[in-house]
Amino acid sequence: PPSAVLPDFRVPLPRPGQARAWWRTPPNGTALACAALAAARQHPGPLLLVARDNHAAHQLETDLRALAGEDPELPVLGFPDWETLPYDRFSPHPDITSQRLATLARLPALARGLVVVPAATLLQRLAPPEHVLGRRFDLRLGQRLDLGAEQRRLEAAGYRHVPQVYDPGDFAVRGGLLDVYPMGADAPFRVELLDAEIDSIRLFDPETQRSLDRCDAIDLLPGREVPLEPERVQAALQALRERFDVDTRRSGLVQDLKAGLAPAGIEYYLPLFHPRTATLFDYLPAAHLPLLEDGALEAAEQAWARIGERYELLRHDLERPLLPPAELWLPPEALRERLNQGHRIEVCGNAHPRHGEAHALPLQPAPSLPLAARDHAPGEALRGFLAQYPGRVLVAADSPGRREALLDVLQAAGLRPVVVGSWAAFAFPAPPGGRERAAQQEGSVAGRTLTPTPLPEGEGPACAIAVAALDDGFALDAPALCVLTERQLFPERASQPRRRKRAGREPEAVIRDLGELTEGAPIVHEDHGVGRYRGLVAMDVGGMPGEFLDIEYAKGDRL
Repeated sequence: PPSAVLPDFRVPLPRPGQARAWWRTPPNGTALACAALAAARQHPGPLLLVARDNHAAHQLETDLRALAGEDPELPVLGFPDWETLPYDRFSPHPDITSQRLATLARLPALARGLVVVPAATLLQRLAPPEHVLGRRFDLRLGQRLDLGAEQRRLEAAGYRHVPQVYDPGDFAVRGGLLDVYPMGADAPFRVELLDAEIDSIRLFDPETQRSLDRCDAIDLLPGREVPLEPERVQAALQALRERFDVDTRRSGLVQDLKAGLAPAGIEYYLPLFHPRTATLFDYLPAAHLPLLEDGALEAAEQAWARIGERYELLRHDLERPLLPPAELWLPPEALRERLNQGHRIEVCGNAHPRHGEAHALPLQPAPSLPLAARDHAPGEALRGFLAQYPGRVLVAADSPGRREALLDVLQAAGLRPVVVGSWAAFAFPAPPGGRERAAQQEGSVAGRTLTPTPLPEGEGPACAIAVAALDDGFALDAPALCVLTERQLFPERASQPRRRKRAGREPEAVIRDLGELTEGAPIVHEDHGVGRYRGLVAMDVGGMPGEFLDIEYAKGDRL
């Protein structure tokens, strides 16, 4: 499929002999995503898009996926933050670790595409590429497999041995079955053995445990960013003893490592496990081009200051000694030095010293066109805009359900937009003779008959509607094109920020998890945090007998 960026829409890139290109800040994040996609299409290598913070990065990634569609030449990769506080006693959610490892594994061979990262996350020191790339392994049909040896290999790779597989990084062994949820995979796999040989490999649903499609092989990445092979753990323990005056008998960190467990927050001891660390730049191809959102470098400096504050606050805990910030993060001046080694694009706000000489992108904010304005007929503002606008207009809906609701409102106001499949289908109209067929196919999916807007052959519809989960609308100057979202059509409604989607669990599955807890296992209380499960305790409360979970916290505190 063609790239979902209009061929006529081009943006300035650094010229030969010029280290930087300066852009004026687009009207909103969605317009920036559109410009970034155009830059990625023009540049012969990957584009590294550095966002101000986690929210901006997530929104840019969502907008880029909606705009890029399924274009295999311009994949969109996110490298998310751990979403923990510096030096926290929590490890990242398995979904986050899975996405990070999957991105790191793809970066060295990424010829073109977009990589989105928050500025603070770009400071992080990472495991070296040989950890992610050199410790991947696979399972294939017909391969002989010793389940005991495979269990040890998975545990050494950082996978968690659990009774039932739910999250990335889990595995379970039951009879002649091996269930494993590889890091970076969209679903878990069930490996069935016949006489010590892999007989079948199937995807399965972790909630229902139903087997799904067959496959021939599984590619497994390491289960964590920290290696847990016995020799690496021993090296980390030795480094802890040499560097810190720690009471090994009272330190939960040391005791967990000795027991072969991964302590919560082990990621903040990464340099103890590797002779050297890396940064995201060590994974990126040499031809990558950074694009810095307005305020990204300032956000990195603020993040560095917060890291220093947390370090000073927590560094005096003798049972959990901390590594200095410079061992875990790049200082902002080191980040600037690294960025200065190559070309880059910087987005300049009004206060930026280069704002006056920066290029103004051909992007404008979309107008506010309320469908239900007081003292006006429904849709009057939108009809007036369509009558005078010289280009094409797309109404972007977040989901098929929202598209249907918007169609009802628009048709009640006397407007009949053509239904198209996506932003790409709108930006690149169907060839002559194919437009009506595409509209009819979309109309049959939607369960309604649509009348395509009569236009000359080869042109797209003047007004269309598609499922494109864009955060905001924007307008292109050339070619004239406007995208409207619910922000423009229903401006009186408070926008709801999109959150990162994670797989949820049914209540029955959570209850089953509690019943399968083993004594001494880590457990997270919703209000009180991480403790150790010490079994069930019989107690009388209010004259009624009952069983309660006994959770032990630091220094012997019990709940």
